[in-house]
Amino acid sequence: MKDGEMTGRQKAAVLLISLGPELSAEMYKRLRDDEIERLTLEIAGVRHVEPEVRDAVVDEFHQMCIAQEYISQGGIEYAKEILERALGPQRALDFLHRLTATLQVRPFDFVRKTDPAHLMNFIQNEHPQTIALIMAYLDPDQSSVILSALTPERQADVARRIAIMDRTSPEIIREVEKVLERKLSSLVTEGYAKAGGIEAVVDVLNRVDRGTEKTIMEALEIQDPQLAEDIKRRMFLFEDIIYLDDRYVQRVLRDVDLNRDLPLSLKAASEDLKAKIHKNMSKRAVETLKENIDYLGPVRLRDVEEAQQKIVNLIRKLEEDGEVIIARGGGDEIIV
Repeated sequence: MKDGEMTGRQKAAVLLISLGPELSAEMYKRLRDDEIERLTLEIAGVRHVEPEVRDAVVDEFHQMCIAQEYISQGGIEYAKEILERALGPQRALDFLHRLTATLQVRPFDFVRKTDPAHLMNFIQNEHPQTIALIMAYLDPDQSSVILSALTPERQADVARRIAIMDRTSPEIIREVEKVLERKLSSLVTEGYAKAGGIEAVVDVLNRVDRGTEKTIMEALEIQDPQLAEDIKRRMFLFEDIIYLDDRYVQRVLRDVDLNRDLPLSLKAASEDLKAKIHKNMSKRAVETLKENIDYLGPVRLRDVEEAQQKIVNLIRKLEEDGEVIIARGGGDEIIV
């Protein structure tokens, strides 16, 4: 099949095949479950990729990345000027059309360039729903500063509103933007813009200090226990074990089922995470662990995820008891 005859999904499959398993796995982490399923089926159906097709797809991907970088640096007009010089008017236009069709400039783009402390002074008296809407479109680091600066009562209210937010009409987004800067965003997505949700509030909570997180979670457990539980399950991921201090990994391993849960949880783990675990076990224990993993044979993904969640729950419990410290707020909070 020629490059020009391929669909976007087919090109994505060829790209991932060309990148190899490690880089492809990293890209998979940034996709939704439904995208992963469709892309995996596409990859599974590929039997052979001609070198010229592979090169063309990789080159197109590279050019798209460059175009996206130009947009983020100086906007559409800047990107258009640079791309026209490099690729010619028609190819530049093709790239920009494809990018802007799927990569619309997000609402509140001008707000994301504002210092969060200054922005906090600007929006602190707004309705909690307005604050939640703005925060849903900010970078998590910016949102965490704003959330930490709110009063405890408003923290929980705003966090809850972000978590249950689904889609907001462009009319409402435009109205809020008018209030903030008296102008429309020229590239606000037509149709309904997706923002907020549990993952958004988890991204923010993972960056605030432990005290702020605790205050918010305690309030949510009263207001909406199921939502609080859903957020908790996403607060610390299994792969995040790699960021724990070695002494805390050793503490966790003392309470983990080494014969079942640990081998099962590592069946789908990255090599870096496995190395982290091995580093904190004796040589004999590592050998036994590898034997247990081999002994398991093929396993269901659901079983692997359940084993990983059990270990994550254990880490969360140890953190609550003060036996494990999970770094928060984007900095080192441990005093030696």
